[in-house]
Amino acid sequence: MEMGDPLRRADTAPRYIQWSPVIAGALAAAALSFILVTFAATIGLGVTSTAPTWRDASAALWILSGIYLILQAVVSFAVGGYIAGRTATGTIASQTDDMENRDGVHGLAVWALSVVLGAILAGIIGTAALNRAPPNTAGANTSAAEPLLSYDLDRLYRPSARRTAALDLSNERAEAGRILLTSSGHNGVSTDDRAYLIQQVGGTTGVAGADAERRVDTAIANAKTAIARTRRSTVILAFSLATALLLGAVAAWAAAAAGGRHRDGAPAPEWMSHANRWDRRRVTGLP
Repeated sequence: MEMGDPLRRADTAPRYIQWSPVIAGALAAAALSFILVTFAATIGLGVTSTAPTWRDASAALWILSGIYLILQAVVSFAVGGYIAGRTATGTIASQTDDMENRDGVHGLAVWALSVVLGAILAGIIGTAALNRAPPNTAGANTSAAEPLLSYDLDRLYRPSARRTAALDLSNERAEAGRILLTSSGHNGVSTDDRAYLIQQVGGTTGVAGADAERRVDTAIANAKTAIARTRRSTVILAFSLATALLLGAVAAWAAAAAGGRHRDGAPAPEWMSHANRWDRRRVTGLP
């Protein structure tokens, strides 16, 4: 069999998916995404936060953070997909429409591997954070209200001026936190729970009954607001993340196909040629 025989060339052609370009593109996409997300966190763009001041954040900041999350995912996956398509080895199918699909599959592989790497990294960071937590925060006295309502619980059990002795209020804080979480329910905090909190706050802090009642009512109102804002931010985060992943898959496919065309020296797709001509006409003012 001669070296130029088509069957021999098909036998020695590269596999449909080449994992070296895929891995390189996935690592590049994950690294770029990490850099962009870190930069956003540094300048204050975030969809959620445990800080009490986050309650003062506007809806515009939430939306801006969600849009940034989508844009960084599109850019990161596009870069990774382009690297995979550009560095993949061409085959005898380079002049056929199947080559573009092959490069697009490399882009999807980059997207999938990047998502898995991101999930693993998030799991490692979360596990490390739990392992670094103080022992007393993992005990039976821990409430799900921490740290969401930690500031409100601090204000609720702030001692009066005449009571300076330090008290261990971990049990009281945990119980109060569980009660405050019911404020987001349909019926809110029950009358019995409210009266119990007033009695507990008055006994532990030494404040008068009227002050204890005012503290409890303020804590209930703040807890309801904080939980509602957390739910809204969670919805925005989930929607933004899902949209970012879906658009990231499209961007990875298109960028990998473009990288493959640049690798093979093939002309741009017809829709890209029309878009480029329209952009040039808009800039130059020519018909």
